[in-house]
Amino acid sequence: MHLRRLLQRYGDAALAGGVAVIFAIEVLSWPDAQLPEAVVTSVLAAMALAWRRVVVLPSFLVAALGSWGTLRFADGLDNDSLGFLLVFFVSLYSLGRWTRGAAVWVGMVFVLTYIIVFVVGDANAQGTSVELGAIGFGTLFVGTPWAAGVAIRLRRERERTLVVESEQAIARERARIARELHDVVSHAISVTVLQARGGRTMIGRDEEAVRDALDAIEQTNTAALSDMRRLLAVLRDTDSEAGHGRAAPQPSLANLERLVEQVRRAGLPIDLSITGEPGPVPPGVDLSAYRIVQESLTNVMKHSGEGATATVTIAYSADDLRVTVVDDGRGAEAPNGSGHGLAGIRERVAVVGGTVVAEPAAAGGFEVRARLPFALESLR
Repeated sequence: MHLRRLLQRYGDAALAGGVAVIFAIEVLSWPDAQLPEAVVTSVLAAMALAWRRVVVLPSFLVAALGSWGTLRFADGLDNDSLGFLLVFFVSLYSLGRWTRGAAVWVGMVFVLTYIIVFVVGDANAQGTSVELGAIGFGTLFVGTPWAAGVAIRLRRERERTLVVESEQAIARERARIARELHDVVSHAISVTVLQARGGRTMIGRDEEAVRDALDAIEQTNTAALSDMRRLLAVLRDTDSEAGHGRAAPQPSLANLERLVEQVRRAGLPIDLSITGEPGPVPPGVDLSAYRIVQESLTNVMKHSGEGATATVTIAYSADDLRVTVVDDGRGAEAPNGSGHGLAGIRERVAVVGGTVVAEPAAAGGFEVRARLPFALESLR
């Protein structure tokens, strides 16, 4: 597991460095290569792979231009170069795998341009005209790694969609159970209160009436407890199905760094800041704070566009916990800060009796600020 985390964090950098070494050695060994130009372009092309998930389009452009520049300064190297092939295939695959939104269409234009350059360049090198067979070969050779990336991206997006739909179905079921629990408990409490009031007025006057009132209270609460147990059993079954028979522990702020690291690997640079003295936090506040950060970062990835960065600040005090998530992307363009994500954040803040502000940030982007008190204000 530790090795896997290291690969996820440093894998692209290691890949880029390894390819750069291979490519540079091949250039240095190539007869009549123009040095140092060919070495510089080869290293530049390979090192662009380190950012293939973060800034996809610029990374691809640098890799493509660096590769073709290397061939310009080391003529014929592509026929015998492993480094060139690695840059070629990995950059095209990454272009299909990691582009999102409008960048997908820009990537398609890059691929079409790459095919044209490849076919025309090959024809010129052989001194022949462009033929239909050459076009087909060039399309397959250039388009296959890009198409593989697109296919994997679409499959992963479909899997995430199915997971979200499943989670939404579970959430609807839990909401139904919560409403039924509310009705059961409210009814039982109402009947119990009425019976207790009636029995109190009969104390010392009619012991039989008092006994009847106590019996009714016992029966009502026994029935309510049975109903609650049945409903909670359904809720446990739902949890087991969602977790494949195993209930997972609820996340907390102790898992925050792992969450931030996962989002970083997905391509969003994040600065995490924790102020104050972390102390005991009520479980409800702990879970709500984690979910607020999670939902806010999800919104940043969905709406802020490429190149956006985010800052997460957790501030502890004696009485409350303050959560701030700010990004510098295009999130401020969302109409009135609406959406299911923000609605979920507001619900979580309301449950613990806190306050939240979600609005465009002064310097651009979007900002979510939540205050989560450790005790309900009305009870203090």
